[in-house]
Amino acid sequence: MGPREADGVRSEPALELEPDLSATVTELRRLHPVTPVLNGWKYFAIAVAVIGQDAVRQLEFGLFGIQLAAALVLGVVLGSFSWWFTKYRIEGDELRIESGFLFRRSRRIRIDRLQAVDIVRPVLARLLGVAELRLEVAGGGKTEAPLAYLTEPGAQQLRAELLARAAGLDADTPEAPERRLVAVPPGVLLASTVVSAPFLTAALGFVAVAITSTVLGEVVGLAFLLPWALGGLGVVWRQFISEFGFTVSESPDGLRIRKGMLDTWAQTVPPGRVQGVEIEQQLLWRPKTWVKLSVDVAGYGGKGSNGNQTSSTLLPVAPWPVARALLQRVLPGVDTDEVERMVAPRSARWLRPIGWRYLRHGTDERVFVTDAGWLTRRTAVVPHAKMQSVRVTQGPLQRRLGLANVHVDTPVGPVNAVAIHRSSAVARELAEKQPERSRRARQIAGPERWMQSTRDHDRDHEGFAGV
Repeated sequence: MGPREADGVRSEPALELEPDLSATVTELRRLHPVTPVLNGWKYFAIAVAVIGQDAVRQLEFGLFGIQLAAALVLGVVLGSFSWWFTKYRIEGDELRIESGFLFRRSRRIRIDRLQAVDIVRPVLARLLGVAELRLEVAGGGKTEAPLAYLTEPGAQQLRAELLARAAGLDADTPEAPERRLVAVPPGVLLASTVVSAPFLTAALGFVAVAITSTVLGEVVGLAFLLPWALGGLGVVWRQFISEFGFTVSESPDGLRIRKGMLDTWAQTVPPGRVQGVEIEQQLLWRPKTWVKLSVDVAGYGGKGSNGNQTSSTLLPVAPWPVARALLQRVLPGVDTDEVERMVAPRSARWLRPIGWRYLRHGTDERVFVTDAGWLTRRTAVVPHAKMQSVRVTQGPLQRRLGLANVHVDTPVGPVNAVAIHRSSAVARELAEKQPERSRRARQIAGPERWMQSTRDHDRDHEGFAGV
């Protein structure tokens, strides 16, 4: 007798045949044919640096031109070899990537272990209509086997397919709709960058050198002003163009982030995969109640394939009410303002004369919270269910004062949850109770499959009217 249905409830048989995974194996696919041109510049740059030095040193520019052309051809040829031997396909619940023409490498990535699937479009790639797909995997120290480059529609389609398979849905399921929550205006982004600590440090240094050189009549000191000024402007420029057009939208598969003026970045922060959150507020941001939100997501803490730091910014700048509402979407049921804090003991002032009163920690049934910083205040929030380990450290001066630090560890990233300069008794109590809190939280934690969030996506938009 087959499965029966009654009152809308389907009763499955006790035994089922294993699904035929061969039906889910796709054909081998190659990257976009323009990939050798975009990747060949690496070989081209190495060749120019190696063979072009003597020609430039001897002012033989004709020879240098010939060598430059040869290096260009060599770069494209080597890039073509890399492109030809790089193939990928989906095999059941794995993404298989074959690469390498001298040393062959076969990489299998479990789709249900994906932490994020990002689409990155550098300037030249945008002009050519292609994009790079970056896969962030739990436990990975860097971006795993990035697929560079695919057509923009192809990258979007593959990303949607991976998201659907990660959620246990049909591979042909279209990309989930989204709803915009926050958009950071360019004016606010620029103003927050100008009054940020790095830029102000560069500006004050510029003024100090200028005044000192003028008073002492030293022309040599003025020679350092141009590089210093360019360095300060570079801070503003890099921050502005990288976070330009920053928007956060909500969809069933997580929070979608888009940003970038020249190189654009589209990433998804899946529900349940955030390991910790850092709330940063700089000194001159306080009148506007501006804060920055950064997150720990496994795989984002390390370097990308090109050596650049992967993005962990959830929100570059916003008033606290807006950031607080977004934080509650990432960590449902968590309100950091309601977590009662304990201040460091007075003996901590011997090790932290200024700002010891801002060293605080607190816990509730959901999260562990720490505060630190006088000029720049940082609050670290770690859900008990995401804690990796807890440890107590104590230096020689701390031992004499009866103090210790308690570290609640998360994957590598910006979040650094450390209860600094606690009394030894409090540190021991935290170290003993925190594992139990983590165990209880893991028992009641919901599923982590993408698109299976228990949040109600039909809620109103209160708190997200704009920055």
